[in-house]
Amino acid sequence: MSIESHNLLRYIKDKLDELRKEQGVYLAGGGAKDFAEYRHVCGVIRGLTHAETILQDLVQRLETLDE
Repeated sequence: MSIESHNLLRYIKDKLDELRKEQGVYLAGGGAKDFAEYRHVCGVIRGLTHAETILQDLVQRLETLDE
């Protein structure tokens, strides 16, 4: 995998992680107005976590192809 590709994937991973942490801080700070919003934010966190896992799998596959 090229340096540019690696940097791009790292940037995306960092952004996903940042967004996930922001949502966690929002919940921890009592930001959810009601249970529906709480569930929504939990779903956002779950989705971001899934996206991060998919991205990590992609990185591993690309590194395997380079070997």
